[in-house]
Amino acid sequence: MSNIEHRISSEELAGRIDHTLLAATATSEQIKQLCQEAKEYGFCAVSINPRWIPLAAEELHGSKVKVGGVVSLPLGADTTKIKIAQAQDAIFDGADEIDMVADLAAIIEGDSIYLSNQIQAVLKVCHSMRPKVLLKVIIESAALTNDQKIFACQIADKCGVDFVKTSTGMNPAGGATIEDIKLMKEAAPNCKIKAAGGIRTAKQALDMLDAGADRIGTSSGIQIIEQFKAG
Repeated sequence: MSNIEHRISSEELAGRIDHTLLAATATSEQIKQLCQEAKEYGFCAVSINPRWIPLAAEELHGSKVKVGGVVSLPLGADTTKIKIAQAQDAIFDGADEIDMVADLAAIIEGDSIYLSNQIQAVLKVCHSMRPKVLLKVIIESAALTNDQKIFACQIADKCGVDFVKTSTGMNPAGGATIEDIKLMKEAAPNCKIKAAGGIRTAKQALDMLDAGADRIGTSSGIQIIEQFKAG
């Protein structure tokens, strides 16, 4: 049994979840349903493709649920100019939070200048807003060596991003692991950690929080909360 299970309520657990729908085939009706579910269950945010941000912002207006938009998903290989434009577009459409995929080539090659410059450029866009928009940087941890994960987290920490996030959930290498959460927490002590990719059960979600994650990204949020309530 997880340690956190004894001291977290279903409401608190829901408040740590980003209710996610990033399928390219998602329709407006499904996005509306996602927003309705997020309000009903008290999830922290919805995580959606940029195309749907205006609709989600309208659906969630007046609620506590945040609108999370993705940038450069799933590859992270867009130029800095494109990532800046995507972030601005998402924010102006109503995004409260941005989940941006880092440039994986820069991480693998150890190019700290390129990686830092790109993260700082997008962070500047997010943090210049009032209230500031949170930036979560996705490092695709399952596709990296431990040294590469540490390198990416240290850069993100130094830049001052709000969250470092494990995965897009779309990489064949896999998603979040307990080991990666612990490693990332240690390598980026000033950042919060978002675990995402393959989290489908209440036990997995609780284990991730136990390991140091602050937020869970999942398309199985309802299933997780219902399992948790059922004990």
